[in-house]
Parts: sequence; C-alpha cells; structure tokens
Amino acid sequence: MMEEEELEFVEELEAVLQLTPDVQLAIEQVFPSQDPLDRADFNAVEYINSLFPTEQSLANIDEVVNKIRLKIRRLDDNIRTVVRGQTNVGQDGRQALEEAQKAIQQLFGKIKDIKDKAEKSEQMVKEITRDIKQLDHAKRHLTTSITTLNHLHMLAGGVDSLEAMTRRRQYGEVANLLQGVMNVLEHFHKYMGIPQIRQLSERVKAAQTELGQQILADFEEAFPSQGTKRPGGPSNVLRDACLVANILDPRIKQEIIKKFIKQHLSEYLVLFQENQDVAWLDKIDRRYAWIKRQLVDYEEKYGRMFPREWYMTERIAVEFCHVTRTELAKIMRTRAKEIEVKLLLFAIQRTTNFEGFLAKRFSGCTLTDGTLKKLESPPPSTNPFLEDEPAPEMEELAAEKGDLDQPKKPKVPDNPFHGIVSKCFEPHLYVYIESQDKNLGELIDRFVADFKAQGPPKPNTDEGGAVLPSCADLFVYYKKCMVQCSQLSTGEPMIALTTIFQKYLREYAWKILSGNLPKTTSSGGGLTISSLLKEKEGSEVAKFTLEELCLICSILSTAEYCLATTQQLEEKLKEKVDVSLIERINLTGEMDTFSTVISSSIQLLVQDLDAACDPALTAMSKLLLDTHSLKMVLLDLPSIGSQVVRKAPASYTKIVVKGMTRAEMILKVVMAPHEPLVVFVDNYIKLLTDCNTETFQKILDMKGLKRSEQSNMLELFRQRLPTPPSGPEGSSSLSLLAPTPEQESSRIRKLEKLIKKRL
Repeated sequence: MMEEEELEFVEELEAVLQLTPDVQLAIEQVFPSQDPLDRADFNAVEYINSLFPTEQSLANIDEVVNKIRLKIRRLDDNIRTVVRGQTNVGQDGRQALEEAQKAIQQLFGKIKDIKDKAEKSEQMVKEITRDIKQLDHAKRHLTTSITTLNHLHMLAGGVDSLEAMTRRRQYGEVANLLQGVMNVLEHFHKYMGIPQIRQLSERVKAAQTELGQQILADFEEAFPSQGTKRPGGPSNVLRDACLVANILDPRIKQEIIKKFIKQHLSEYLVLFQENQDVAWLDKIDRRYAWIKRQLVDYEEKYGRMFPREWYMTERIAVEFCHVTRTELAKIMRTRAKEIEVKLLLFAIQRTTNFEGFLAKRFSGCTLTDGTLKKLESPPPSTNPFLEDEPAPEMEELAAEKGDLDQPKKPKVPDNPFHGIVSKCFEPHLYVYIESQDKNLGELIDRFVADFKAQGPPKPNTDEGGAVLPSCADLFVYYKKCMVQCSQLSTGEPMIALTTIFQKYLREYAWKILSGNLPKTTSSGGGLTISSLLKEKEGSEVAKFTLEELCLICSILSTAEYCLATTQQLEEKLKEKVDVSLIERINLTGEMDTFSTVISSSIQLLVQDLDAACDPALTAMSKLLLDTHSLKMVLLDLPSIGSQVVRKAPASYTKIVVKGMTRAEMILKVVMAPHEPLVVFVDNYIKLLTDCNTETFQKILDMKGLKRSEQSNMLELFRQRLPTPPSGPEGSSSLSLLAPTPEQESSRIRKLEKLIKKRL
C-alpha cells in the first residue's frame, strides 16, 4: 500500500511539475546528467524494459528494486536537506541581490572609465599615424623626385652629349649613349605634357634623324653609287656607324644594305651587259666565278665592318641571283632563236650547281627578310631535290628488270636557293622538249632499222620468248629524260614531256611490236567444238615457222613488259609533277595499246595450234583408236619440251579426260550406221545421255545426212527421249546428265587458257 501511495504521489508531482523547454534546457546545462531518470521525457515502461530486457533477467529483480529504493531514500534525504536549507533563502537572496547591484554599479563605472581612456588612446594613435603617413608619402615622393631628377639630369646631359658626339662623328660612343638615352626617355612618357620634357624628347628624335642622315651620307661618300670614284675601304667609323644603325629606325639599316649591295654589284652590271659577249649562256660560268671572287673579296675587306647578324655575304649573293635571273631572262627573250638544247642544258647545269653551292654555304635566312623579295619555294611533294636519283648504271639495271623506281616518300626540302636563278630557263624549256621529240623519233627509226637488219630473234627452246632489247633502251631513255626535266621544272614542261612519251609509246607498239607480227591469210576462231569435230571448209589457215613462233612469243613478252613498265612510268611522272597537274598524267590509252598487242599475239599462237591440230583431228574422225593417243598427248602437254618432268594439274587432267571421253562417244555415234533409225537414236541417247536437239542436229550434220532424213530422225529422237521425273529432282538430274552448250564452251575455254599459258 505504501508503494502504491508513493507512485500516486509521484504521478501527481509530475503532473504539477511540467517545466517549459527553456527551463529544462537550462537545468540540463547547469546540472548535466546521463541518468535516464533525469530526462524530461522519462518513460517508466521503457526504463523497466531496459533493466529487464529478457525473461532470464527477472531473476535479479529483487536486487534492482533494492537499488532503486536506496536511491529513492537518498533523493528524499537530499530534498529534505535542501528544503530545510531554503528557510532563510529569501533574506539571504535579498542581501545577495543588493550586493550584486552594488557590484554592477561599480563595474559600470570602471567600464565607462576604460572607454574614455580607449577613446583618448585612439585619438592619440591617429595623430601619431597621421604624422607617419605624411612622412611615408614624403619619403616616397622624395625618392621618386630624386630618381626623376637623376633621370632628367641623365637625359639632359645625354642629349647634349649625343648632339656633340654626333657632330664629331663619334659613333662608337654614340651607339652606347643613344641606347641609354632612349631607355631613360621611356620613363618620361607620362610627363610629356611638361614643355621641358617634350622639348628633350624632340631633341632626341632630331638627333636620331640627324644621325641617320649623317650615317647615310658617310656611306655614300665611302661607297659612291655613281662610280665616280673608287670606293673607300673599311673604317672604324663606318663599323661604329653600323652599330648606331642597329638602334635607329630599321629603314636606315635597310637603306645602308641596299646602297652597299647596289654599289658592290655595279661592276657586275657593267661587265655583263646585254651587248657584251660574256653575257651569253655559253659563258655563264664567268658570272658565277665573278660573284665567288667578289664574296671572297668582301670577306677580306668588309667582313668585320658590318655586324654578323646582318648576313651581308648572303644578302649580296641573293641580290646577285635576283639580278642574274632578270638579266638572263631579258637576254634569252632577245636571242631566243640562238638557244640550242645543248647550250640550254649547259647553262641550267651550271646554274643548278651554283644554287647547290649557295645552299652549302648559306642558310637562306635572308630569303624571308622583308628587305629582299621572298623566293617562292617549289611544292615539297614535287621538288626534284627531295629524293636521291640512282646512278645511270642502276637506272639501266632497273630498266632491264622492268622496274622504274617505286615511288619514294618525299623528303624535307634542303635547298632553299633552288630555282632562285634557274627559274628563268623554264619559259625556254620547249627547246628541250622539241629536242627530246626529235631524239625519240630517231630512236624509234633506229629500232625499226635494227629490227629489219637483224631479223627476228633466233629460236631458243630454253629461253622461250625473250624481251626485245629495244624496249629496255626506250624506257632507260624515258627515265633519263624524266629525271632531267624534273630537275628543270615540275610544271607544264613535264606535261609536254608526258605527251611526247605517249606519242612514242604508241609508235613503238605499232611499228616495232604490232607491225612485225606475222600476217595470216585468214583469221582463226581458236579452239572450239566445231574445230575439233568438223572438217575445215574453204581456205586452209597458214601455219607459222619456228622463227615466226619465236617472234610472236618475243613480241608477246615485250608487250607484257611494256604494259607493266608503262604503269610504273605513270606513277613516277605523277610523283615528279606539281600536285595541281597530277590529274593530267594519264597513260591508260598507251597501256590499252599494249594490251591489244598482247591479245593479238595470243590469238595468233592459238590459231597456229588450231591449224597444227587440224589434220590430226580430221584423221581422228576416221580411226577411233587415235582419240586415246590424242588424250595421252593432251595429258602430257604441260611437260612437253620441258627438262623437268612434272605431273599435270588435277583440274587440267579432269577437263581433258572428261572432254576426250565425250569426243570418243561422239565419234562412236558418228561412225555407227544410221539405220535402223530406232537403234541409232537409242544408241545416241545411251552413249551421250544428251537430250539437247541442237547437239543431235550437229551429229546428223557430221554424218552428212540429207535434210529430209534429218527431219525424220529428229522427230523420232523427240519421241524416244525419256520422260524426266516431275519436280526439281528430275530437272536437276537431267541437267547433270546433259551438260549445256555454255558449260561445254566454258570447259573448252579453260583448256585454251592452259594451252596458251604453256605456249
């Protein structure tokens, strides 16, 4: 009962003591506790379940109850002590409150005092820092003023010294001083509004202008352009003047270079005037010898006068090349009728050699300089210097083997001076093209004359049909012309040369190859069913001699060689010509011409074989046992005349056996009597298993029967034909038993190809 009363009391107490969240939070902060009993959301059921989570834990219930009771008694004692201690709390509280108010008043007075002192200190700090800032600004301004005054003093003194040194031509000192004055003047750009500064800047510009004019005058005096007096030698004054020109306007430097080079080449323009004998192409070596001497003379006399970064030696050489190209172009236009191919090639060779000399000695860096005209370099993919051409001996060897060089991957151009002079010869390359046209015409005529004089090739069973030597000579000459022309130009002259090549490839094909093929009285149709089974009617086809057969084989081999080499020639021409002109290189027509020669040669060989087999085939139709001999000969045909005995291919053997077996069956039918008609028709169907009326008609023609007899036999043949079973199986079995004419023709064509290959 006591426990129940206590529980009811606790519940009533909890109902009364419902604290607000703020009060509860304050209590937790003042008296932090981990005890679940101190939590505001305490739940007795959950607390009991936590104490006794399982049924086995109830065994300790007495101990737990005793601990809780002990804790309750302690809490009661604490509460009792606190309640008793709060009896005098009210009075003590009022006294404590009064003391707290007094302490707060004292604290407020101290805080106010501290605030007043802080304000005074702040004011004092501001006064101190203000003075420091003023001193700092004063120091900075003073430093800037001192620096500016120093610069101004240097500028004023430098301008005075610069003007004085300019008048005395002390260019060595001027070069060092001028650069410093210009550097100092950069600091006064923002002060140009000050009259004195602007006046100093104008004096500097005036001094620069005066220096430029004075240096140009000194060079004009030392190296007069009119040639009224001999040019002076190098001097320290001019050397120092070049250093000053490096600092002045770049136009001063360009003008000095231009005038010096012009004066240096003035003698060249006089010596090699258009009306002079040494100006013509036959003495072009003298031009290049003169400039080489001048370059050596320049290095000895003036090499140290000009700064190295001016590249004066290269500039003189480049300007010489431009002048020479212009002069040569002018004189060649005037005397165009006097240009011969040997003279032209001589001049081009000497010029390209000189351009190679320049490439070895100079880097070509001045070619992109604004002071000189930039050279238009040839396209990388067609520059003739991009690949190393083989030696002539290697060219001939390659031509004999039927191979013009395979296309090579272009290399990086290594001669920036290519074409700087030789470009002037390109408009006159028609002389070279016309010469090659004439030479090739004479070469073809010589080939024709040599062929007639030497006659056809001698028969040689070991070598078979050898390639005609003239073919290799022609393509070796083509190779030489192509390489030579590509070194002269990769533009329109290469197209013109290609046209010449096409012309004489066709002439070679018709005059040397096709024109020398043996003539026949009538054209043969090749090996066909009718030629094997029927006697020839009309004129007999002419047979070729062994020499003629050897000639045909040689022409066939030569045409095949020309076809393959012409294709390689086309690829090589496309590699040499400009990219924009590649589409105009086309030798397909010439390759078709050689293909026609190859076809004609093969047709003649097949025709001769047909004619050679004709008598035996004709006789074979009257002695049936000869077919076996013919079959054995055909089986051994691949190894006839060969020193190596080898077995015929299985496909070839199968075709021969099948074809000759059918021929034997046909001969048996042809030789059999045609009466009685029923027996003949049944025997034909049994032996040939052929249900085609066209084939039966041919058999009747071979027997020489009249049309009236043939019509009766054809009607009987149609009646005696076995009825094919219905469905696809019957049609397929019939087609297997009776090969169509197309299938038979295909087999014969295979036989022809094997025979041609052997020949």
